[in-house]
Amino acid sequence: MISIYPSLVARVRATTARAAPFVLLLGAGCDAGTVGKDDAPAPVGTDDTDPVADTVPGAVTRFVALGDAGEGNDEQYAVADAIKAVCDRDGCDFALYLGDNFYDSGVSDTEDSQWDEKFELPYAELDFPFYPVLGNHDYGGEGIGWELWKGDIYVDYSAYSDKWTMPDLYHSFTAGDATFFALDTTQVFWGVGDDQLDWLQDELAASTTTWTLAFGHHPFVSNGPHGNAGAYEGLDWLPIVNGEAIEDFVNDGICGAVDVYLCGHDHSLQWPEATCGTEFIVSGAGAKTTELEGSNPTWFESDQEGFVWVELRGTTFTGVFYDAAGTELFRRSFTK
Repeated sequence: MISIYPSLVARVRATTARAAPFVLLLGAGCDAGTVGKDDAPAPVGTDDTDPVADTVPGAVTRFVALGDAGEGNDEQYAVADAIKAVCDRDGCDFALYLGDNFYDSGVSDTEDSQWDEKFELPYAELDFPFYPVLGNHDYGGEGIGWELWKGDIYVDYSAYSDKWTMPDLYHSFTAGDATFFALDTTQVFWGVGDDQLDWLQDELAASTTTWTLAFGHHPFVSNGPHGNAGAYEGLDWLPIVNGEAIEDFVNDGICGAVDVYLCGHDHSLQWPEATCGTEFIVSGAGAKTTELEGSNPTWFESDQEGFVWVELRGTTFTGVFYDAAGTELFRRSFTK
């Protein structure tokens, strides 16, 4: 994910007509009618949709997580090959796909050739479902991400793919003894997150699994160029662009309520030291990388292409970072 938000400001000033949704959002706030398709409300989430497996106390669940991979380049294929090698050896039940799945402006419809070029073909050898969430590039505008009507395309494509599994823009599913919450943080970024927050809080209150994990595109804490929510791009003074809505959402819905939150957006591999009662993992190096610039304390960070493999075994979480050659970079376990 390139650093687009400073250029966003210049683009808004230069193209007033196209910036209408942004201008409205900077004004008296926003709701789903401001930025949604045909002034329709943003879709609501679904509960426990298409579960990988029934909830089984003490069950072992294994998965990979990667984001910002939608390039169709050699690096994306190399990471896919490394995932296959690791999963063939150690096992994988599914993948969490962390947004910016199609650079630079998402897909146009369910028949867009990018589905093959940037998803189906790179991961053709991986025989397990992918659970995607959407990033700012998936929502168009060359990364501005304000074409929220595009969300329906990604949900609809689930009917055409054996791998792409996206029953709604945000939803939950269970696997083993864990509940996973797929979040649409791009909607949250634009201020269209109240219903999603209410849904998440209700779902978490009702969850009975040992583990709760959430995944979205935008980070809460990161040493990449985008940085920490509330101060994205170093623009803590600029409303919306600074990610203050993401910061508030995480503080209100995730901190201390979710065990682990996984995301991308910054093109690196990071495991920051736990903050606010939740573990945060950045895995946005699925096809390209950016430098690490921040000073947040971390257990590990790397600007190499790669992914994270996770095992949930009883009350123990193990995360292992691998590079695009399948070489183990870092391993850490913790117990609830």
